[in-house]
Amino acid sequence: MRKEHRAGLPRIVVTSELPGDALSLLMGRASVQVKRAKGLRSEAEVVRCLSVARGAVTLLTDPITEAVLAGCPALRVVSNVAVGLDNVDLAACARRGVVVTHTPDVLTESCADLTWALLLGAGRRVAEGDRFVRAGKYKGWRLDLLLGADFRNKILGIVGMGRIGQAVARRAAPFGFRVVYTQRTRLPQSVEAALGARFAPLDELLRTSDVVSLHCPLTAETRHLLSRQRLSMLKPSAILLNTARGPLVDEEALVEALGSGALFAAGLDVFEKEPRLAPGLKDLSNVLLLPHLGSASRETREEMARLAVRDCLAVVEGRPPRHPVGIIE
Repeated sequence: MRKEHRAGLPRIVVTSELPGDALSLLMGRASVQVKRAKGLRSEAEVVRCLSVARGAVTLLTDPITEAVLAGCPALRVVSNVAVGLDNVDLAACARRGVVVTHTPDVLTESCADLTWALLLGAGRRVAEGDRFVRAGKYKGWRLDLLLGADFRNKILGIVGMGRIGQAVARRAAPFGFRVVYTQRTRLPQSVEAALGARFAPLDELLRTSDVVSLHCPLTAETRHLLSRQRLSMLKPSAILLNTARGPLVDEEALVEALGSGALFAAGLDVFEKEPRLAPGLKDLSNVLLLPHLGSASRETREEMARLAVRDCLAVVEGRPPRHPVGIIE
């Protein structure tokens, strides 16, 4: 634990070391504590971290619940170093007058790049090929060796056409994909035209797409959005990508689909019970698994940290943050 205690300055607790120079923005303006975690924190551990804090810079692994807020009466702002906020009880924060901020925009392009890395890696069996060579199995070129998927004239189905979904769509045309998308609110026709995207209901998208990529937030309504029944709608030749949140997919049912050949491949950057995997998932050769690397470029993570610190500092100093999600009083 690192401390910089200055009498009279607002107390800000940072629940992890931050990359880059973000912490320097707090020097002389806040009393800062940086608390490292050995693993995922429980609610009680988060309370111990934040009990006297006025501001908190948190990670998506920190539960900010009603119980946590009750144990942190001085807390005025939760600044999440992430876009997703499923770790934060927004309604409880609103009731207690706690401002919530996040870090949109800055990670859009890096997350879209990672989605395409998964698409190409899973579709062309890149990780399988790497393991094949390292194991000494490569004895020369063969016509039938590790055959993957072509993408020309195929359909890319995007579930959730927000910032990241649109960035993924913009990358589709050079590969020859046609883009179909779904979400609760249809985009304006001008945006659809610019993206070359067509709207379709979810079930139609699942039945017709060659690649399905998830980019919607995790809510009570979207948990297990890809249920066992909906996974069965996918083509046996389809590829499923998830760089959003793990619980969007019934992971146990996904293991069965991949193992039985009902689904060609998957690329996952997130998991239903992260960091644990569903039994059997890691044993499958046709799934590409990454440890939540969506925004993990040096430049992006450093800027995310700066955004979170600036917004936290703004609220404790009585200024409006740039990226609020909760209420501001």
